[in-house]
Amino acid sequence: GALGYRVAYQGVPGAYSEQAVLQLFNAMPVQPCPHDQFDDCFKAVERSESDFALLPFENTLGGSIHANYDLMLRYNLHIVAETQLRVRHCLLANPGVQLSEIQTVMSHPQALAQCDGYTKSHGWKSVAYHDTAASGQKIKQDCSRDVAAIASSRAAEVFGLDILDQGIEDDDNNFTRFALISKVPMAPNSDVPVKTSLVFSLEDQPGALFKAMGCFSLRGIDLLKIESRPKGPYIPCTPSSPACKQGNAMTQQVFILDILADQSEQRTKNALHNLRELASFIRVLGSYPVSQP
Repeated sequence: GALGYRVAYQGVPGAYSEQAVLQLFNAMPVQPCPHDQFDDCFKAVERSESDFALLPFENTLGGSIHANYDLMLRYNLHIVAETQLRVRHCLLANPGVQLSEIQTVMSHPQALAQCDGYTKSHGWKSVAYHDTAASGQKIKQDCSRDVAAIASSRAAEVFGLDILDQGIEDDDNNFTRFALISKVPMAPNSDVPVKTSLVFSLEDQPGALFKAMGCFSLRGIDLLKIESRPKGPYIPCTPSSPACKQGNAMTQQVFILDILADQSEQRTKNALHNLRELASFIRVLGSYPVSQP
């Protein structure tokens, strides 16, 4: 519509996820739609209440956000774009509060961990809260003078807070990769590098992963990411697998893979056909343009 695409994100206005929505859509009209949980964002797209959802999948400091990979397997949705957001944490306080008055900082546990050195150097106490921007909202509501929040500069704008300090993270290589989720797949432009994400599971046998990787390396397809984790509840257990027979789900691994290729290319089709012969489960999450940080 005239108001732009409706894009679901997790958090409250001022959250890093909202900032990522504005960054990805840039000059295009967009309506960021806040939701409490990641699951609510998936539901909004599935029910066509939102056109897209933008969700975090990986952080350079914290690693993969597995909850969203699990939700991708639960819902029949597709990744159609990505964006890398440079996360710059700011110290926010109520208007007029001096740095010397602060005794406690409040934020999401991951943000607290990323600013741990800074917080300790001031001798402040850390208090975990469910969301970075919401911690800003809370200190505003409580009219706190001795509590500061760690959140984005946008959260300061949204809630009318002062920025006492910025770029307070211990490591400045702090990026979060967000993926745009859609009900329908979209064919990426052929003139930009394209990435395909997939999730698969293998039979327990020697050399299984080596053979699976061969499906791609033999066709000159670059791997951008590979990660393994215990199989979640959304992947069927292979009855023939010894791990399944023993009821040991921990040894049944699922692999998350990003390759530098489009799923519509013949070499990728051949690689995936080959992988299907080895895999007990395979799901392509989508092909989309590679974002440049």
